[in-house]
Amino acid sequence: MTVWKATGALALLLACVSVQSAAAQGPDPELELCRSTGLVALRERNPAIKDMTLDVEGMTVAKANTKIEDTPIKTVVIGDAFLEKGKQDTRRTFLCLIGEKGKVLLTFFTDK
Repeated sequence: MTVWKATGALALLLACVSVQSAAAQGPDPELELCRSTGLVALRERNPAIKDMTLDVEGMTVAKANTKIEDTPIKTVVIGDAFLEKGKQDTRRTFLCLIGEKGKVLLTFFTDK
């Protein structure tokens, strides 16, 4: 019985260490790719937008193996983005689709 408890405790400890090391590696590179591409698209439509920040803690970065018609989708990023326009920040839900070779296929912002 004691061996099972020790094994379980060791497994729990290893799981915690691996989660901490993954978090210590920093945000996913897909987040910066989507942020920079999204900012360019926003500025094309509204040059008054100064910057965009992502709620990194709340973002979901999901690996995918799907298609939209014949276009492969490899990563889906969704979460909140904050748009800086002058002294005012507005929160929007942000969606980004990434295809093969890290190409951003779509950035989409909701109106809130």
